[in-house]
Amino acid sequence: MRVRLTASLILAVCAAWAAGPEIDRARKLYDSTDFDRSLRILQAIPAKDGAAYELMGRNYYMRGEFKKATEALEKAVAAEPGNSGYALWLGRAYGRRAETSNLFTAPGYASKTRQCFEKAVELNPRNMEALSDLFEYYMEAPGFLGGGIDKAAATAGRIGQLDAAEGHSAQAKLAERKKEYGSAEEHLRRAVESAPLQAGRLVDLARFLVQRGRYQEAEQSFAKADKIAPARPKLLYERAECYVKSGRNPDLARELLKRYLNSSLTAEDPPRSEAEKLLRQVKGG
Repeated sequence: MRVRLTASLILAVCAAWAAGPEIDRARKLYDSTDFDRSLRILQAIPAKDGAAYELMGRNYYMRGEFKKATEALEKAVAAEPGNSGYALWLGRAYGRRAETSNLFTAPGYASKTRQCFEKAVELNPRNMEALSDLFEYYMEAPGFLGGGIDKAAATAGRIGQLDAAEGHSAQAKLAERKKEYGSAEEHLRRAVESAPLQAGRLVDLARFLVQRGRYQEAEQSFAKADKIAPARPKLLYERAECYVKSGRNPDLARELLKRYLNSSLTAEDPPRSEAEKLLRQVKGG
């Protein structure tokens, strides 16, 4: 019996060692948005651990296969129930199922989304992504699904304790929801001051200024963002999206989207399909 246990242990160690390089390869492919090849590598791993299932779930999520994403991420959470990141991604997958399902099943998926986000924050109170997603859920979901402005405000306070700029961004969204536009602008400007090298803060301010019809100021903010992070793909997309939604600068929006589609994108960037959709809207206009 002792010999068999030892042999089993050796086999398990060998399997884990073999899976390590494969997961690294799959993660690099995921990061470069090659989700199909990443999945094929992960599916071929014989003894999958939480990390393999989590990355499989992310790949399915990026491919828009949200049912398969939740199935894989459930396995990841079962393998490592104390992992905050796994709970967060499971919540995101359930969130997309809620968005894409019918009126009968959507509430159940939405509730699971909230539970996962809350669990992710409980497991790691400093998980900023989990706090931000939970804040957005509380902002958007009705009370009967566990949402609410009071909960969002409390979460915004927790965010601000960890990251001043992110906290001001959350407070700005709360102020906009209450139509307190002066307060929203003040928080957005304070977010820029708190993180002067984060170009995304300037883009958030520019988007707000466009909504208020203050186009010249918005362009100044966009220009500052471009100086900080020239040709950063996500900023190209967000600027173009702002133009498309406001019906302004169609030629520039078209140019920005083409540059975006020709960029080397990562999994953190908006999907190419979304950029192509915006480009069709511009051409249609």
